[in-house]
Amino acid sequence: MIRVFKDSNELGREAAKYSAEILKDALAKNGEARLILSTGASQMDTLKHLVGMDIDWSRVEMFHLDEYIDLPESHPASFRRYLKERFTSLVGLKAAHFISGEGDIEKTIRELTEEIRRKPVDLALIGIGENGHIAFNDPPADFDTKEAFFVVDLDERCKKQQVGEGWFPTVDDVPKQAITMTCYEILRSKAIVSCVPFKVKAEAVKATLENDVTNQVPATLLKTHSNWTLFLDEDSASLIDIKDYE
Repeated sequence: MIRVFKDSNELGREAAKYSAEILKDALAKNGEARLILSTGASQMDTLKHLVGMDIDWSRVEMFHLDEYIDLPESHPASFRRYLKERFTSLVGLKAAHFISGEGDIEKTIRELTEEIRRKPVDLALIGIGENGHIAFNDPPADFDTKEAFFVVDLDERCKKQQVGEGWFPTVDDVPKQAITMTCYEILRSKAIVSCVPFKVKAEAVKATLENDVTNQVPATLLKTHSNWTLFLDEDSASLIDIKDYE
């Protein structure tokens, strides 16, 4: 399902309402809920509205999608820092499972894998990058691995996006590697919501919707999920005819 809104703020508000209903449904059925969150400029409005939703956060467990290798949490681009400032410090979660790209990477991946596979994930908020990536699964993405998390090399366009969003001063300052949740693990979530605002994402949205499933546009894999909803604003939807997808 594709939904288009006027701007990022309206998109974020409606995506937060939609996501809240999924979480509340899981809480009603299971007594608890599990949530995956992504980061970046495109997710800010959704998170801003999500923290204000009437949800019993004390029964919600959150998983973190990706993090740079060897980047301290004190760095402005740290995704741990991003989520703590914009989400976990504002709601009282049952648990928050952060990815650290420092220290023993193999141990971190092993422990995260054990945690995320204890029970199904009810909702994953998964953005789409300017290069069509999901998490840090840059093209050509590994669609075959059955791992939950792994270390990846970041491609040039991904690094340029991080600079363009203001997280790093130059491409050379962007870490070369990251720990990311795999495409396989993302698709194991019961529901996936993709919030993709802004003009800079218009080409990626067009490529995602117009191409068959291909690891050259990793986000095309989301179309194979039985419960995927794509939230766009007028700018990110500007290169498609929404009537073609209704």
